[in-house]
Amino acid sequence: MLDAKFVRDNIQVVEEALCRRRSKVALDGFVALDRKRRDLVVKAEELRAERNAASEEIGRLRREKKDASSLMEKMKEVGARIKEMEAGLPELEGRMEEAMLSIPNIPDPSVPEGAGEEDNPTVRTWGTPPPFSFPVRDHVDIGADLGILDFERAAKIAGARFCLSMGAGALLERALINFMLDVHTREHGYLEVLPPFMANSASFFGTGQLPKFEEDLFKVAGTDYYLVPTAEVPVTNIVRDEILPGERLPLKMTAYTPCFRAEAGSYGKDVRGMIRQHQFNKVELVKVCRPEESGAELESLTADAEDILKKLGLPYRVVTLCTGDMGFSSAKTYDIEVWVPSQNRYREISSCSNFTDFQARRAKIRFRDSATGKTRLAHTLNGSGLAAGRTVVAVLENFQQADGSVVVPEVLRPYMGGMERITRR
Repeated sequence: MLDAKFVRDNIQVVEEALCRRRSKVALDGFVALDRKRRDLVVKAEELRAERNAASEEIGRLRREKKDASSLMEKMKEVGARIKEMEAGLPELEGRMEEAMLSIPNIPDPSVPEGAGEEDNPTVRTWGTPPPFSFPVRDHVDIGADLGILDFERAAKIAGARFCLSMGAGALLERALINFMLDVHTREHGYLEVLPPFMANSASFFGTGQLPKFEEDLFKVAGTDYYLVPTAEVPVTNIVRDEILPGERLPLKMTAYTPCFRAEAGSYGKDVRGMIRQHQFNKVELVKVCRPEESGAELESLTADAEDILKKLGLPYRVVTLCTGDMGFSSAKTYDIEVWVPSQNRYREISSCSNFTDFQARRAKIRFRDSATGKTRLAHTLNGSGLAAGRTVVAVLENFQQADGSVVVPEVLRPYMGGMERITRR
């Protein structure tokens, strides 16, 4: 959430940011409510000043043994009007907050202009897509032939957009999760946490999923719990409503969770396979830092996620999301896209974002500056490090062999009991 005072004092700046984002959000509602609130506050202050002056006059009249009853009666009416105005303020402020909640974050000046995915510039690429001397198959066919992925039985159990992994398929995904956590904790310096896989509405409000994106969430009926769509929600909210010692920053945390998404509005997109599912596994990276450090922290967080792909030997590229393709809460986002041979294209495997103080203001995540002793809003960042299911897709497709087997990346072999190749049992 943006600062209301900032929006009030910088209407043109915010309107230009909305225009850059190609956002349909209008500030008219906020401006009208803010004007009404300020008018109410000014009138209430004028009436208080009038009442204070009258109180002095009443005191003087009483000291002089003169009649002050008419003035006292008038001040009763003034007091009633002040009460009425004060009673209307909470409702106005509530409506203003609702208006504020619809305004997305302001893009960082370095974010390129653009309308959508086609306008995202490539920052860098790594690795070379593998050449194949045989017809390339997708992960669905590879997994079915090896007996390690079963989408038909998953649909029988739960429905569409679910996957059942078995044998080496289940082992591969577990190996990837453990490998990612080990690299991030042992080499990149993140603290591993295992958070709840459900969170309350206050947590979802804090990271910006509520109220705007409720249709994308799975809610537990009759409760205030939602299934987490990403570990960003529970991990960021670990420090909600807290004032952190400045010397503790940056906080760097990593977590594995299953993730649950309704995928509202995505009908017909990626219906085949593991690319877009209602349930998938992911390792998340979360940072809480000082405002002046968040730009550099975004670069290092992105590099940490990239390192997983480098170690696995998977070709990828990094793109900067343009203004029209950014998420609601983000000020700047890099997407890491892995090469998917069956689609002959790169597909997103991680989004790494700097939210500046947008989430911290909603979640009241602050720190005490040791230099000044003052309390300041922190900056929050997060990114996938990585989406495990999509990494399974990339491994199966990039390391497929002519005989139908799949070579296991060398770094994963210790996590898979020394297995060098996945073959049909």
